[in-house]
Amino acid sequence: MTTPTLLTGALAAAEAGVSPATIRKWVQLGRLSPAGKQGRAQLFRLEDVFAAERDARGGPGGRGGRGGRPCTSGRDA
Repeated sequence: MTTPTLLTGALAAAEAGVSPATIRKWVQLGRLSPAGKQGRAQLFRLEDVFAAERDARGGPGGRGGRGGRPCTSGRDA
């Protein structure tokens, strides 16, 4: 069994195509949890970061930015 690779927030953000601030926000919102620490830096499993990214973008099984509800304001209709 292999141990998962742990990445710093900056490296995890680069792999997921988001900013490091987004990683910090996901942690603050409880969408992502650090898997460890190296000094003061939080470390993340890449698969956890990708899962949080899918959730934020509304991918398969994700909620999306607006809870997965369609826009019903009528402005674009």
